[in-house]
Amino acid sequence: MNTLSSIDYVIFVLYFILVASYGFYVYRKRKTQEHDSKAFFLAEGSLTWWAIGASLIASNISAEQFIGMSGEGFFVGTAVAAYEWIAAVALIIIAVWFMPVYLKNRIFTMPQFLKTRYNDSVALIMAIFWLFLYILVNLTSILYLGATAITGLVSEAKLGTPEYSNMLHMLMIGLSVFALIITLGGMKVIGYTDVIQVAVLIIGGLATTYLALSIVGERLGAGSGAIAGFKALMNDSPEHFKMILPKPAATTGTIGTPLNLDIQKWVVLPGIAMYFAGQWIVNLNYWGCNQYITQRALGADLQTARTGILFAGLLKLMMPIIVMLPGIAAFVLYKHHQLPGFTGGKDGAYSAILGFLPTGLKGLSIAALTAAIVASLAGKLNSISTIFTLDIFKKYIAKEQADEKKLVITGRYTVLAAIILAILFTWKDLLGIGGEGGFTFIQKYTGFISPGVFAMFLLGMFWKRTTGTAAVVGVILGFVLAVFFNNYAVGLFGKETWLYTAYTYEVPGKDGLPVAVTEIPFLINMGWSFVITVATMIGISLAGPKVNPKAFVTDKSMMKLQPRTIALIVTTLILLTALYVKFW
Repeated sequence: MNTLSSIDYVIFVLYFILVASYGFYVYRKRKTQEHDSKAFFLAEGSLTWWAIGASLIASNISAEQFIGMSGEGFFVGTAVAAYEWIAAVALIIIAVWFMPVYLKNRIFTMPQFLKTRYNDSVALIMAIFWLFLYILVNLTSILYLGATAITGLVSEAKLGTPEYSNMLHMLMIGLSVFALIITLGGMKVIGYTDVIQVAVLIIGGLATTYLALSIVGERLGAGSGAIAGFKALMNDSPEHFKMILPKPAATTGTIGTPLNLDIQKWVVLPGIAMYFAGQWIVNLNYWGCNQYITQRALGADLQTARTGILFAGLLKLMMPIIVMLPGIAAFVLYKHHQLPGFTGGKDGAYSAILGFLPTGLKGLSIAALTAAIVASLAGKLNSISTIFTLDIFKKYIAKEQADEKKLVITGRYTVLAAIILAILFTWKDLLGIGGEGGFTFIQKYTGFISPGVFAMFLLGMFWKRTTGTAAVVGVILGFVLAVFFNNYAVGLFGKETWLYTAYTYEVPGKDGLPVAVTEIPFLINMGWSFVITVATMIGISLAGPKVNPKAFVTDKSMMKLQPRTIALIVTTLILLTALYVKFW
């Protein structure tokens, strides 16, 4: 049964027309560059600082944030905001130190960085790694979570019924087609339509949060308005407003006990320890060594790129209001039996809150969610297309026969192939995204390659002695160590060592009976994988020349900061400090 009114449909259709029309307008303006590969993949030199910043946020905030992070807000609370707030610091580091290296050496793709700094073998290995990661982890999770969330809003069909499956599949295809329309226009179309997308998702997201807090205030008798609702949340569930979780006992947690919940929370967000381990690796690797993200700034001049990245950092500070607070509101309402029909599954928290929205606002919220999903799909598809076309097709398949027109056409075919593969893998949830929880699924499996990749980039940028052999060993070793710590370390060394503490908790099995799961927190796994990888790469590189012939040329003058850049950095750090002081 449909739960939307005609006004909701009108608002959503207006959003679609606005984005599609503006995208077509931008495409027509760059028609003369239709077969220019740099313009198609990078929008070289044409994105302003505000377009770069908006595009970074629109591509980053997607279903895994609206659905996944809201779900973690329901389950854990503000501690999950660390992913957003530490990202603001990571963006400062990238704007100040990473971007000068990329722009000085005219780096356009991440595999190109690896080829220029190391060798062809490292670049090819990582190009293949990234393609698999972007398609099998990122595209699939965005598509599955997005379609699942919108299905819950537009249909009252129950999970597991044919009606639900049909709606889910229709939405997967619809979201894919919408993303294709934008992606096939190239990076400039993506960048400028993202300005509209980010405006829609912020306005719609804030409206949803405001209403969610107002409902909490009214249902708990705390008064009307968002301020009253927020105070009610903090008074009712103060444990959900702590950035640092208390460490649980290292004993087995059984289903239904507080200890079991505490252990599950700790495995995802292991207290202050995560700030010395995987949290930095996650953010610096994602924002600084990721084609999907850095592509927006690589075509700009240094000051424009820096300002855009720092603008994105400021926007990141407010993202938990949009993507996390509705989850906490859902937790409090569920706790007081005010969410009829909601079973408590964390990935359903955001949809449960949206069910309260009045006519019209529900359409705006669906438009905001769709904007986030489509912008992320488009950005990811463009990155897949860029890596395959420029780093594999041009170099190893077509070679000298690859003219500009052929590269653009190949890029478009790659976009189509990637989205078809993503649909196939999400059709029956073959990868088990629903079982893992969307946000955890992405962080955990991205974490398998993040330690090795970040070690390779960090040493390659800032230590001239790092060798190509060390890079090859590093990327493979980082992956092997991540898999080892995740799957085999406990079996070999036990649950308690000086490196880690593993925790056992119970989850319902397929037959309904409890199943014990023993895990080391994956952020701790990433930290040790990174440390061991860096030490190994340093040891290998010490056997080589003192200065590698392929080391990057640096320009210290590019590291100097303009006053407005310093002002943006200081503003971000002051706001971040205030947030941590408040919620520590």
